[in-house]
Amino acid sequence: MARSRSTDSSAPTGKAGRGPAGTKEPKLGKDGKPKVGRLAKLKGQAGMISQAYKLTYRNDPKLPWIMLIAFVVVVAVVELVGIVLGSPFLFLPIAVLLGLLAALIIFGRRAQGSAYRQVEGQPGAAAWVLEGMRGDWRVASGVAGTRELDAVHRVLGRPGVVIVGEGAPQRVRGLIAAEKKRIARVVGDTPIYDVSVGDGEGQVPLKKLNSHVVKLPRNLTGAEVNALAKKMAALGGARPPVPGGPLPGGRQMSVSQRQVRRR
Repeated sequence: MARSRSTDSSAPTGKAGRGPAGTKEPKLGKDGKPKVGRLAKLKGQAGMISQAYKLTYRNDPKLPWIMLIAFVVVVAVVELVGIVLGSPFLFLPIAVLLGLLAALIIFGRRAQGSAYRQVEGQPGAAAWVLEGMRGDWRVASGVAGTRELDAVHRVLGRPGVVIVGEGAPQRVRGLIAAEKKRIARVVGDTPIYDVSVGDGEGQVPLKKLNSHVVKLPRNLTGAEVNALAKKMAALGGARPPVPGGPLPGGRQMSVSQRQVRRR
């Protein structure tokens, strides 16, 4: 008499290393989150570039024409060199690549300029610039402020401590002085720089804030910065009512400065 084999049709089967119903389990990184493939990263970057282009074009309608002119001029110059050397076809790929590079550089600069124009004069603009700086910078936005939305931000990096104030100069000066005195009790002999953002005398324009801070002399090592960060943790971070950053045009700020700079 033949024996019947019982099977559980409700339990999905799959190959080893696969999840339910044969679906492939995602690979996890060191942080426990699923790894993102190269194709997905490229799509994400392309999406950010497209978004940044749309936002920039909205405020700079001449952008495509300027990019096109830059591309054509660079291609023409390189091809002219190729013709002089008797190898125009050999220089054609190089000309196209250099033309694309020139167009991208133009796009990056005009996109950044457009972003600065959107946030200039708005509360939290300086914090937005500081948080987009490249390198190891520990930014604490809005560590002091007033109800009029004057604000002071604290930056820790290789130069030491940088106190950045934005708002009405007469009120910002007092905020910076108070924060500088408070920090000096913790950091000791560490250099403390103060910067007032604005277009007045002795102030640093918003568009030059990044370069001004980055060009400060390097006084600390990486280890000293880490040790100092632990000491300064007791000072705390943002305090209301200082805003966390500018919000010009709502959705217009969905592309961050850091994303624009990567272009």
